[in-house]
Amino acid sequence: MFIETETTPNPATIKFLPGRQVMPAGTREFTSPEDAAASPLAEALFDLGDVTGVFFGGEFVSVTAAPGVEWASLRPQVVSILLDHFVSEAPLFASGAAGFAVPAEDDDFGDDPADADIVEQIKDLIESRVRPAVANDGGDIVYRGFREGVVYLSMQGACSGCPSSSATLKQGIESLLKHYVPEVSEVRAA
Repeated sequence: MFIETETTPNPATIKFLPGRQVMPAGTREFTSPEDAAASPLAEALFDLGDVTGVFFGGEFVSVTAAPGVEWASLRPQVVSILLDHFVSEAPLFASGAAGFAVPAEDDDFGDDPADADIVEQIKDLIESRVRPAVANDGGDIVYRGFREGVVYLSMQGACSGCPSSSATLKQGIESLLKHYVPEVSEVRAA
């Protein structure tokens, strides 16, 4: 088995491609060792001590290194853990753990029921045009709500904490949504 790596716009994050499916549906982000307890693979990566984030996408795993950590020494350790996991065909999640991203209700900004058609257009554009591009960079984007012309989104994986994430939101995603959905006046990070 061979695991490819790709850099991401976030210099602290590397995207690892095992050449097979990681998540059958959805995504999952781990931002602490406590979160990682739901996945033996994420837990093993956090156990390295130099990892501050793990993100599972459809066919990739993004790993974020702690500030000051050199990828030259961390990359082989991450590849070794990933190889062991995928070659052994170990389960991705501990028994009973949720395998896909489910936004907490208190993280959502809510939608006005009168805006149902607009919200559907926004979600369709995010799903068809934005998420694939963000996944190429080792992350994901989650819709959180639409209120009074403002779309609330949260960035995950390599895109969370990326120096260019605010530019991506404002110049990329906001421009796209405003173009296709005139009711959108702004995009904000949730």
